[in-house]
Amino acid sequence: MQLTAEQQQTVSSRSAPSTPPRRFSSTDICLFVSLLSLLLLLSSSSSCRSWFCCSFSAVPVCAASQVSTSGDGGAGRREAARCRQRTEDGHTTRTCLIKSTTPTQRNSPRGTVNTETLRDKERSEETESYMGILCPTVPGPSSLSSSVDALRPGDISAVYTLGIPPSHRDEASRVASRLTELFSMFNPDIITRHVHQISVKPRSLPEEAEALSLSLAHQVSNWKFVLLFVPADSMCACSPHVAADVEAVVQDVEAALQILQNRLHHTLVHVAVWSTYQQQENSCECMRDEGKSRRLHKATLLKTLQDSLSHVLDSPTWHSKGADFTVMLQPVPALLYPNSDYDNTAHQLNQVAIQLWTNMLQPVTGQTEVTDSSVINIPCPTQERPFLRTQINSPTDGEKTFYSKASLTDRVSEMDLGTEIPCKDRSPSPTTPNSVHELRPGDIKVVAAVGDSLTAANGVGAKVNNLLLVLNEYRGLSWSIGGDENITTVTTLPNILKEFNPSLTGFSQGISKEDDPKAFLNQAVPGAQSSDMVQQVHILIDKMKSDSRIDFQNDWKIITMFIGGNDICDFCSDSVFFSPRNVVMRIRQALDILHSEVPRAIVNLVELLNIVSLRDLHKDSSLGCPSWLIRLICPCILKPKDGSSELQKVIDFNRAYQHAMRELVDSGKYDTHNNFTVVLQPFFREVFLPVLENGRPDLSFFTPDCFHLSQKAHTIMARALWNNMLEPLGNKTFTQDFTAGIDLKCPTETNPFFRTAVNSNYTFPGPAPTPAPVTNWGSDFSCSNTAPSNSVPTSAHRIRPADIKVVAALGDSITAGFGAKAKNLIQLLTEYRGVSWSIGGDETLETVTTLPNILKKFNPKIKGVSKGSGKTQTGFNMAVSGEKISGIPKQVRLLIDTIKNDSSVDFQNDWKLVTLFIGGNDLCQYCNDRASLSPQNYSHHLMTSLDMLYKEVPRIIVNVLEILEIEGLRRIKSDRLGCNFIQKYVCPCFLLPGEDSPELAELKRINRELQIETQKVVYGGRYDGREDFAVVVQPFFQNSVVPLNADGKPDDTYFSEDCFHFSERGHADMATALWNNMLEPVGEKQTYNNFTNIRNNIKCPTEEHPYIFTRFNSLPSLATTAAPETDSTPSPPIMTNTAHTTAEPLTSDHLDNIPIWLAAVLAATGFVIGCGASWLLFFCLINRKKTMTTAKEMSTVL
Repeated sequence: MQLTAEQQQTVSSRSAPSTPPRRFSSTDICLFVSLLSLLLLLSSSSSCRSWFCCSFSAVPVCAASQVSTSGDGGAGRREAARCRQRTEDGHTTRTCLIKSTTPTQRNSPRGTVNTETLRDKERSEETESYMGILCPTVPGPSSLSSSVDALRPGDISAVYTLGIPPSHRDEASRVASRLTELFSMFNPDIITRHVHQISVKPRSLPEEAEALSLSLAHQVSNWKFVLLFVPADSMCACSPHVAADVEAVVQDVEAALQILQNRLHHTLVHVAVWSTYQQQENSCECMRDEGKSRRLHKATLLKTLQDSLSHVLDSPTWHSKGADFTVMLQPVPALLYPNSDYDNTAHQLNQVAIQLWTNMLQPVTGQTEVTDSSVINIPCPTQERPFLRTQINSPTDGEKTFYSKASLTDRVSEMDLGTEIPCKDRSPSPTTPNSVHELRPGDIKVVAAVGDSLTAANGVGAKVNNLLLVLNEYRGLSWSIGGDENITTVTTLPNILKEFNPSLTGFSQGISKEDDPKAFLNQAVPGAQSSDMVQQVHILIDKMKSDSRIDFQNDWKIITMFIGGNDICDFCSDSVFFSPRNVVMRIRQALDILHSEVPRAIVNLVELLNIVSLRDLHKDSSLGCPSWLIRLICPCILKPKDGSSELQKVIDFNRAYQHAMRELVDSGKYDTHNNFTVVLQPFFREVFLPVLENGRPDLSFFTPDCFHLSQKAHTIMARALWNNMLEPLGNKTFTQDFTAGIDLKCPTETNPFFRTAVNSNYTFPGPAPTPAPVTNWGSDFSCSNTAPSNSVPTSAHRIRPADIKVVAALGDSITAGFGAKAKNLIQLLTEYRGVSWSIGGDETLETVTTLPNILKKFNPKIKGVSKGSGKTQTGFNMAVSGEKISGIPKQVRLLIDTIKNDSSVDFQNDWKLVTLFIGGNDLCQYCNDRASLSPQNYSHHLMTSLDMLYKEVPRIIVNVLEILEIEGLRRIKSDRLGCNFIQKYVCPCFLLPGEDSPELAELKRINRELQIETQKVVYGGRYDGREDFAVVVQPFFQNSVVPLNADGKPDDTYFSEDCFHFSERGHADMATALWNNMLEPVGEKQTYNNFTNIRNNIKCPTEEHPYIFTRFNSLPSLATTAAPETDSTPSPPIMTNTAHTTAEPLTSDHLDNIPIWLAAVLAATGFVIGCGASWLLFFCLINRKKTMTTAKEMSTVL
């Protein structure tokens, strides 16, 4: 069928190569492959050295298959891929390392590596073929399936894309290309095409579907995959017509799908909502006025669109058994998140592509989301589940179906939302009291509130699982200010107070915005942060002064302030602006205004809830909570991984917010006169996630977004607040278990008043005393198990701290103690080796914290420590200021010779601990000499250094420190001269580039690659052959956490005069972190350092594990007599002339013992394999030529 010129323009495709491949004779190829096969067979020897060998082991591991990603036959950029296969419930998943390399780079190590190593090429040249041979081939029928319900990935011959948003064409196209590459694992000849909107007038989805169906009308037998994007960024999330807009989009999608269904055969369509979360504000004026709530509006829009599409596509119209056409909806939108913590867009695009692929293979319900950017989990078809999932072939699993939220009414009815008031005496004071400390409940005339969406009551009244209802502000049901109905049906603080004073005023009613008359004195705004409190307070005061129902001077008022949740949701975007001190400073400004302008008021400052517990709602995908949506609303809480330094920082900030609020009120500054006070109500300090009897979270306490709280929760909050108000200061309830019933307390004859500091006889502690000046950076020691082994150990995996007799160190200026105690620029040049974190031995642990001073508590006669300053008492500290990795072998040689020549050391029998920390200067000068300072050369020099220790030094444990994540040092600023003028010249390549420059992005990548190379060398198996040798990576520097002061700014006291090298305080903290890493098992070591500098932070060996942890004794079994075989490079030859027995690793010498007959058999086998491979190669070439011819003819037709 001939197409019009315009129709031909709408389809773009990859052009077939115009130059035919070079031809070789069959004899040449057969001989070449025969020789290659023989070499492979000989080199593989006894260990599993290639993917082809490892893939047949019990736990298949593909070891560094390299696959071209540039489309140039392997001449350009390549990807080193390592995968570990895991099968669970019949479903195979490969967790893969994807690492960009050049053709000369070394293979990747076993394990997983952050996809940070995936980087963008020029977009015009980019194909991003990053998957390689990942999924195993699943045997299947030789003929193509006739039913879409039995469709395998290998059956797909082409991928087509519709609905690419014009404003983000590049990103969406790249996601589609990545998806095609995943299909190419099963069909290398697959093609991809995008239907572009390149006409003057933008095309609708039905028009694009029409054009695609016309172009494919002649293709009947080939299976096609169509990815249909539904762009959401053009819709106005806060428009009153948003529901109609969503309906119009859904109708367009339905019309396009009907065209495809009527005209296309052998087609699987996947529909995916697309959003970059960037609102086109020129078409959405109201979003500019919505302020902080715009994220909630946009997230709700996406969920509404997703649910509306789901409703349409669940229709049996699209899912006929045995048909050759079906439509599936991706259960999670394709999102590019705002304020991303990824290094570049390519990382997010990889994750979106994997998410699409994952949801194509998994069952329709219970889908999982790809959230961890550091690991690529690629699910693979299995023999049990070989098909692309459809509604028909997806198995139902009762254990993994969504936890239904459809019947909110039924669950809420389990609890009476009204409350019985048990109080008998409800009378007010005989006369209006003059003191805030003598207020009875009946004396309160006015209620008011300020805060965020929890006080605005977003979604509280939602009775069905409709996320759009979360946008509704059910202020009449709000826990602290709502006044709908009465206490028998709605429990709120005002409804309780109305039982004591029916003429109470100020409460909000119904559904309304803050400026609606029905909101009255509820001035909370969804999305508000502490910075909005001053404005809300000013508006509140104006309303109270101007309303005729309120006697501003004489009426007693209760004002409730609850704020901080949105601050902590955003703190990771700007830890200074959202620091605890700055957040509470803004709260203080608002309270100061109330204190100075509002008479006769008691202010409830409700302590920030422990928001981290809400993460548990989003760990179980079967609950059906829209986790992707909440990551948009509150990214800093949900994005961190369990156990990460980022999550620990969330917890620390949450606690610090609470503590700072308590300090503010405890200062006593709001108790200067009798007609005003502020009382901290702490019932939210410790929140326990409500769970059902089966242990699963009880969603009836939450709105449909699984984030805001439902009316059931607001009922509990109102009761808890009331009870807190009647509890004396110093004895208030500070835990909240939503599942436990709360009975209302009542005023008593002896205590009839709301409790304040005065009537609680509470003494304000006042501001914290100024701490005494720190005179030293020592540490406290509390370990009791300090004895050595009963006899000198022979295994490095059974070494107690007291068994260490000698310490030594290798490295650069950090280990040399450069400027550690400097107080001026002149002293900056001095090396204070006596306080060096890993080797210093000045004074004692009580005054100087170093690794040797800790070890002295176990063995006071430790040898090798450096003392003082300069080079007079260096001990075994071989570090040289300014050294790079290339100089470490020289340091190792000097160290070995020095120890051998020291008469106080028994070289053969003393156990030695050597710490190696290097790489900072390599990274800081990388941009000046990329060739010699490359990660590959770093790996070579590190291996050379460790080889020397492995070959020549008996009884040794080597600590290898990963290079620190230097990016954080860019934030260290100070008014000191050294910081302003010296810092950037100490590390120019990292500190001089602009914030978003490609140079900085490159250095960050190299920083991570140096860390990766360290892991590869140490844990590659090269050093596993000796029982008395162990090398361990101590990773506390892997993720740097810049130390912050009370203002949330970088604390420069941890750094020397140049704001680059560490001060004595920094060295002390590093020493503690290194020691603690040594007592943590491999795989569970802390990969960050908080720089807390507390004196009691030193860990102790335990009775269960009294040894320094190594790779082998970190395993469940401590059997360390035999080292496991590995697929690494051969170990270096081991030292001779030693009395110690070691397990000698396989070396090249053993290969000389191969019998001649075996070589002949292998040669014959290689010849047969070569001929077979040659036939296979010719078959592929012929098949590829046919495919290219077909593609060329198709292109001609188009």
